Amino acid sequence: MSQWLGYIPLMLEGALVTIELTVLGSALALVMAFLGGLGRLSPNLAVRALATAYIEFFRGTSIFVQLFWAYFVLPLFGLTLTPLQAGVAALGLNVGAYAAEVVRGAVKSVGREQHEACVALNLTRWQCLRHIILPQAFVVMLPTFGNNAIELLKGSAVVSLISLGDLTFQAQVVRSQTGSTMVPFVTSLIIYFAIASVISAGVRGLERRLTRGLDGVRA
Repeated sequence: MSQWLGYIPLMLEGALVTIELTVLGSALALVMAFLGGLGRLSPNLAVRALATAYIEFFRGTSIFVQLFWAYFVLPLFGLTLTPLQAGVAALGLNVGAYAAEVVRGAVKSVGREQHEACVALNLTRWQCLRHIILPQAFVVMLPTFGNNAIELLKGSAVVSLISLGDLTFQAQVVRSQTGSTMVPFVTSLIIYFAIASVISAGVRGLERRLTRGLDGVRA
């Protein structure tokens, strides 16, 4: 046990990298989700086609291949990314493609009367989205966004393949140095679960807060 205690800082260092990947990747995924989801609802054919191409490409190809492209292939075209940048890009773009369909579905789920109210108030399309549609749709999106963030957290383990010292990578290092498989991977399991629980609690809290503000609108 004393031998194992010396590796706790290494595991915590890996946990911090995993948290950084999750936060930055989720931020990128959120941006891409709204760009892709709203892009698919655009009246402009070119914008719809571009958004659809992004969504279908990143949903239809492996996250492993996307990560390897970001880290090993892009430098051939003059764009070199650090392991962290490559991990954030691959995870954010991949999860963002799935979340884009969540955005599209949530926006379409808002009642037609809300759109008619925008017309009656002579609001522009952007004003309608910003002030009427998106505040209601965002509450519908939140639970699935939380699931997407947790999936991104679990998927972040793939960055160990490009030698980024995340939680899974450090668990493998500890296993190789101590010969113990159970202790480092049980520890990483607990840490992943703890982070996922924090995400779930945060999303539920935000959902309750936003729902209170929209009770009168959604009634």
